[in-house]
Amino acid sequence: MRQNRLGKTDVHVTELGFGGGPLGGLFAPLDDGTAASALEAAWDSGIRYFDTSPHYGIGHSERRTGTLVRGRPRDEVTLSTKVGRLLVPQDPAGRMDESFAVPATHRRVWDFTRDGVLRSVEDSLERMGVDRIDVLFLHDAEQHFEDALRDGYPALAELRAQGVVGAIGAGMYHPGKLTRLVEESDVDVVMLSGRYTLLDHSALDELLPACTDRGISVIAASVFNSGLLATARPLDGATFDYAPAAPRLVERAHRIADACEAHGTTLPELAMAFPLRHPAVAGIVVGMRTADEVHSNMAAFGADIPAQVWDDLRDEGLLDERAPVEARP
Repeated sequence: MRQNRLGKTDVHVTELGFGGGPLGGLFAPLDDGTAASALEAAWDSGIRYFDTSPHYGIGHSERRTGTLVRGRPRDEVTLSTKVGRLLVPQDPAGRMDESFAVPATHRRVWDFTRDGVLRSVEDSLERMGVDRIDVLFLHDAEQHFEDALRDGYPALAELRAQGVVGAIGAGMYHPGKLTRLVEESDVDVVMLSGRYTLLDHSALDELLPACTDRGISVIAASVFNSGLLATARPLDGATFDYAPAAPRLVERAHRIADACEAHGTTLPELAMAFPLRHPAVAGIVVGMRTADEVHSNMAAFGADIPAQVWDDLRDEGLLDERAPVEARP
């Protein structure tokens, strides 16, 4: 699979990355065997970029991802994780975690201080059983942005200078705050969740131009907007940004699906291809929980996209005129 460089670093990612959220029990419980099969299928399919976080299943995703990485040539894997939440042990008292389907053995504590970042990295390395992290992101810092910019970013820069990590950045939903980070710091990459998709082009306003101007790479996450774009037609009860999709968005997704069907392609195929047409986007990350999901996503990722479908979407007012649609050479 094609790999692209992150910023000016020596770190590269495959254009399709494995998103580790489902490995933590997102939406539903997941056993170790099913998780391992999904990771193995991803590796066998050519995926070499694996993204995780302490937040995902309060450590379950990191542990499971680490098992795969330890069994593969380390130089062939690009591994990213995140900082901003420390995991503090607690008595689960029979309770389940509020965000993931795992026992509440830990609670999350926001911490973007230097000491918090260093402790988080140390804990992640131990959970994964690895000696380095390739890409480190400030995670979900929207409500703690000033702390993350003032204290968290310098800690990441320090770790990069020491060679503990290869590339640094932040993963957020908010394109405006990511733009500030790009303009006020020396990050290498940003992970943008859900704001450069077939249904949301808001990153075109400021973030993507800023990244292009400064040579900073973008990883596009949540390209299916948490479900609405994940099937050939929106399903009943489909979600957008992890909440029930608004009728206007469902209608828009159906209109895009109409154009896809007219040209022999599908909504998921187009949703995966779209972000990668922008020169600032180095890769996309898609959450996967089973080997079957991996195989389905790989088939969609490798599909040929007829050029005419983009023209039709523009003619229908469904695609921003600023969005590049030419395939990379």
